[in-house]
Formats: sequence, structure tokens, C-alpha cells
Amino acid sequence: MDECKTPAAGAGPGGVSAGRTPLLLAWSGGKDAAWTLHALRQRGEVEVVGLLSTVGREDGRTTLQEVAREVLRAQARAAGLPLLEVPLRAGSGNDAYVGAMADALRAAATRWPELRTVAFGDLFLADIREWRVAQMARIGWTVETPLFGLDTALLAREMLRGGLRARLSCVDTDQLDGDFAGREFDADLLDALPAGVDPCGENGEFHTCVHAGPMFDAPLALAPAGRRLRDGRFAIADFTLAPPGGAAQNPVAAAASQRRRR
Repeated sequence: MDECKTPAAGAGPGGVSAGRTPLLLAWSGGKDAAWTLHALRQRGEVEVVGLLSTVGREDGRTTLQEVAREVLRAQARAAGLPLLEVPLRAGSGNDAYVGAMADALRAAATRWPELRTVAFGDLFLADIREWRVAQMARIGWTVETPLFGLDTALLAREMLRGGLRARLSCVDTDQLDGDFAGREFDADLLDALPAGVDPCGENGEFHTCVHAGPMFDAPLALAPAGRRLRDGRFAIADFTLAPPGGAAQNPVAAAASQRRRR
């Protein structure tokens, strides 16, 4: 397990605030994980002490969201939390995932001895949640899913009203037009989603890269870093951190500008 050492908010290296239960948050770099962090921070009895991310051993990107390592680490800094990176080889199955997570959680428990709970941003897929609960129980850990069961149409709008900002970083073109990749997750996008597409993308229609919100001390300036098709199916919009003093650019507008110049 690799760690990006960022200052922790309210948690010292060996403990948590008195009277609060420590949690790790599974961090994908997307909106649901970010809003889960926001929701947990509204609760006085728990304290998120770190972010736990599975990343590709080869490319350092989160598995589904395709968030680059430099952006992932910038998100952790903005959240004021240490990022614990769990590398996985491309194509790793469930057994490899479970083993890597178990190793990472054992290591985390040596740092925070009271830590035995990990939170996830699951919304309504009960089979996935049940699988997580069962796997974590095997190693003596419990699972929190504070957003589970919420109406995703209402939740998506609540995120936007609360100041969350994100871009679509991955689109499953079997479920949604690839042109949605790179777009801002906003009211216009929600209105444009076809019938049958979940407003939060919970069925895997799309994934996001969050760049601002109440869970961050300051917004991230993202710049487009190209587009590609993965496995002949997934439209990926890559993002990087905009250089200091440089303006972040809307990747959809950038692509349109390039077409006009041609």
C-alpha cells in the first residue's frame, strides 16, 4: 500500500478526536465518494481519517472513474485527508481485490488502532453492497453506506445545490452516447440524459471526476488531457491539473474549438 502523505483534518497519526468513531472512506475520485465524505462529516459521532483508493499498478488510475493519480492526490489534499493507495494489476479479479484491500486495512489499523469501519458511496445496488459487507465481515470490518437507498434523481440535484462540481470521466457507450464524456455534471446534463439512464450513473452508465464541493477546502482546476476509447466500449475523458496560473478549460468547448480551427 502506498500513501500520499497529506495533512489529516482533525486526526493525528495515532488517533482520532475523542468520542468519535474512525472510518476510512473508499475513494474513487468521483461524485458519490465525495458526497459520502460530505455526508459523513455532518455526523458528530464519526470521523473520516483517510481515503482508500484502488489504482491501476500500471497507470495509477482509479479503476472505473479513470481519475489520474495526480488528480486523485490533489483531491485528497483539498479534502485535508491522507490518501492510501492500493495498487492492482489490470484485469485483477475479485480475489486479488479482496486480498489487496485486506492488506491495506490491516496496515491502516496499525496506524489507527480503533479503526474497523470502511465507508462506500453505494447508492442502490443491493447485491454489490451485500458483497462488500460479507467480504469486510470476513476480516472483522464493518461497512457504512450513508447514501444507500436515497432517490438518485433527488440526490443528483441535492449534490448540485450543495456546490458539488464534477465532470464525466468515463461513459459506457452501450448505455449512453460517448459524447457525454467530458461534460460537466450539472442541471443541463441531467436534463439531457435519456430515459432509463440513472441520474447518478449508478448502473454504470457513467462515472465522474469531482473537482469542487463542500468536502474540499478549495476547488481543483482541471484541464482536458485527451479522449480515448477503452476496450472498444468505454469513452474516457482524461483530465490533468491545470498549470499554476493557467485557466481550466471545458473539454467539450476545447474539442469544438479544435474542430473550428480545422
